[in-house]
Amino acid sequence: MASYEELLIWRKAHALVLAVYELTQAFPVHERYAVTDQLQRAAVSVPANIAEGHAVGSDGVFNRHLAIAQGSLAEVRYLLLLSRDLKYVSESAYQVVSAQAAEVSRVLTSFRKQVEARLRPATPTPAVSEPDL
Repeated sequence: MASYEELLIWRKAHALVLAVYELTQAFPVHERYAVTDQLQRAAVSVPANIAEGHAVGSDGVFNRHLAIAQGSLAEVRYLLLLSRDLKYVSESAYQVVSAQAAEVSRVLTSFRKQVEARLRPATPTPAVSEPDL
């Protein structure tokens, strides 16, 4: 794969960032440097880590960056829940972006499994022994 932009997981994560930025536009001004900033940073971290890990070219390093992206995504999901509970977003807006985050999580988990499978050494075929003559 030539570019991280070709990865489905990166495209979905990037779309989530755009949705988070749109969602946080309606947050109270007093939250600009608190929940708003933290939610935006966590969201940006997901596709940024995918891009950075992909650029390295090593599956081991890539997998580590995918794990960081997964952690950031968990943070996004919690901060979305908190934002809903603080009444910064409506239930319907929360459901839409939360479903988008859940989809990113599903695809990221699947993608990580593929990368991890490439890291495992191939299982050698058992040697066939010659019968004693």
